[in-house]
Amino acid sequence: MKIGFICTGNSARSQMAEGFGKYYTQKLGKDVEVYSAGSNPSGYVHPFAIKVMAEKGIDISKNRSKSLEEIPLSQLDYVITLCGDAAETCPVVPNANTQHWGLPDPARAQGTEEEKLKVFREIRDEIEKRVKELIANI
Repeated sequence: MKIGFICTGNSARSQMAEGFGKYYTQKLGKDVEVYSAGSNPSGYVHPFAIKVMAEKGIDISKNRSKSLEEIPLSQLDYVITLCGDAAETCPVVPNANTQHWGLPDPARAQGTEEEKLKVFREIRDEIEKRVKELIANI
C-alpha cells in the first residue's frame, strides 16, 4: 500500500502529513509506504512546520521539498491532496483512491511569529487527526 500527500509547494501541509503518516503507520503496525510531493515544489521545508512537528515528537527537519516526478506517482493507492486556496492547483492522479483535504496554507499566515505558529499548530492538529484516521482504516 502506498499513500501520497500532494500539495503545491510541498513545504508545510504535505510535509506534516508525510511525517504523521510515517509515524502512524509504524505505531499502528501498518505496511504502508508514505510519500509527499508538490506540483510546484518550494525547494524547502518551512521552518515553522519543522518546529510544530517537533512539538509532537516528529522530526521532519531532514525532509526536503520534492516534485511529483520524485515519487512513485503511478503506483500510489491513495492520493491525498491538501491544497486549500482557490488560487492553488492540486494535481489529479488517475487510478488512485483520491481524497481532497482542503486546508488553508499556514505559510500564508500573517502576524507575529506566535500568531503564525498558532495557525501552523491548528493546521498540524487537523492533519494529524485526518492522517491517523486514514491509516487506522487502511
